[in-house]
Amino acid sequence: MVQLLKVHGSENQFFILDQTKLETQLTDKELSNLAIKICNPDNNILNGADGVLVINDSTHQDAIGQMRVINADGSEAKMCGNGLRTVSRYLSEKFNKDSFKVETLETDLEVKKSENLAKGVPAFSVQISPISFEAKDLPFSYNSEDEMIEQEVPEFLPNLKFTSIAVPNPHLISFVDKINEADLGKLGKYLNGANPYFPEGVNVSFAEILGNNQLFVQTYERGVGFTNACGTGMSATSLAFALLYPDKFTHTEDISVRNPGGMVKTHIELGNKKEESSIHLIGNATFTDTLDIDESSLHALDLDQFTIKSTGEEEDYLNFVDAIKA
Repeated sequence: MVQLLKVHGSENQFFILDQTKLETQLTDKELSNLAIKICNPDNNILNGADGVLVINDSTHQDAIGQMRVINADGSEAKMCGNGLRTVSRYLSEKFNKDSFKVETLETDLEVKKSENLAKGVPAFSVQISPISFEAKDLPFSYNSEDEMIEQEVPEFLPNLKFTSIAVPNPHLISFVDKINEADLGKLGKYLNGANPYFPEGVNVSFAEILGNNQLFVQTYERGVGFTNACGTGMSATSLAFALLYPDKFTHTEDISVRNPGGMVKTHIELGNKKEESSIHLIGNATFTDTLDIDESSLHALDLDQFTIKSTGEEEDYLNFVDAIKA
């Protein structure tokens, strides 16, 4: 019998699969097919999810585990900030450690347990890295530009300015007076289909500046669509905010980032070069349910027979969200 966890960071929903506990690990094709099926809300498995977080043993000396991120469409992401917090909690409890490194597709990242956000709402701080503004790293192509920073791109949307940052997932960010969800969805869908600008797609975020060190961010995610929150999106947006709006950014304080799923905090330290800046994302790591299934059924993609048990943590998280909205 295998146990999957249903988890979320800021209501960015995932299933965690610890492959180290399997007799036979799933192949890449099996993982892709699993994500497509289990994340589809129409299949009525805990209302679906945005992806599957796969835990493997790490071969890196300083990392206690490896995280892979399989999106709901079966593609693989380089990183996921919200997902990393939940994986960090899982590994923290598994190995009884509060501070350690996790191997991701691009690099090993520092993570540590933080103070609970509220009663019953555990939180973790995770490093978001590496950072690049170079067109080749996103990648993007626009008028032979090497970078895109606060630039008008009428081919995207008129009267808006855009900034592109890889952290390492690619992000396109625009600060707006008020988020127009229809425009965000239209642009996100366009840039994640066949297009001449972002050949591998891009996460698109619109952000409202609510005050000093206060943002609201909504993201259309590559491989997923609209999500309640995007950890790397909020991180990249926070860095863009610190660079572009120094009069509203206080470097000694965390940035509060609200999103449709709740709130996180980011801590930005600007470097001598913008690529040398550091980002830490701090937010909840909530386990909502356990799902027990036979390993053979997992390999066969037979997801009709399983046992679900609620952890009760979602009620505490919703109480936290209500409190910050008050």
